[in-house]
Amino acid sequence: MLVSRRWRWAAASRIGTSHLRMGTRKQDAFCVRRINPYTFCAVVSDGAGSASYGGEGASILCRSLMTNFRTWFEGHDYLPDGEAIMCWIDQVRDRLSEAASQRGVTRRQFAATLVMLVVFKDRVLALQIDDSALVARKEGVWDAVCWPENGEFASTTYFVTDDPEVRLHTFHLNLDYDAFALFSDGLESVALEQATKQPFARFFDPMIRPIDQVEGEGRLVELSGALARYLDSPALCERTDDDKTLVLVSCR
Repeated sequence: MLVSRRWRWAAASRIGTSHLRMGTRKQDAFCVRRINPYTFCAVVSDGAGSASYGGEGASILCRSLMTNFRTWFEGHDYLPDGEAIMCWIDQVRDRLSEAASQRGVTRRQFAATLVMLVVFKDRVLALQIDDSALVARKEGVWDAVCWPENGEFASTTYFVTDDPEVRLHTFHLNLDYDAFALFSDGLESVALEQATKQPFARFFDPMIRPIDQVEGEGRLVELSGALARYLDSPALCERTDDDKTLVLVSCR
């Protein structure tokens, strides 16, 4: 028997000190929606720092995919298949091409990465392009669902704008988890242990605890504000000068 879960989340996205120094806009974007009692979606995108409109590309990517999934679940009682998802990715690419044409630049100037969580009933769907990450908690232990991907060399990055086709990874899992965290690569150094390829429990446990303990549902405004202040804190900015986006989700 399916049980409607009590979804609640805190989320924040803050500009990196490197962008502040250069006078450029924040490149990260995110979107979170509880679509119905059995469906929850969250997406994070990081625009390429080398792309003139990477932040706009990230925003378009997040909005487009969230709209696609919301529309899908309004008419379907099952997860979309790979063909439907690739169709939506192609639609995003077309939108980015149109935006690029309007500005007289190539689509590559809207390059952005992707990590997305879709929970439908007792199933989990995760999507990933490149180095944003998704981790999940099961029986008190954090595990990496989507580990950051880079190319053969550390400086190689994959984007939704890549030609001739996008490098999209898709993961299907049972809903054995009671908490999730999505984040951009600006938090990789403090959230992930590279040697073991595992999340830092000492980072995620105290971050998720207040969300676990809240009685309400939906977006937690006060905790989202506290999360934003943490992402702007000098202690964290000393460790990373990139944009930082973090979405913390509990369904315990």
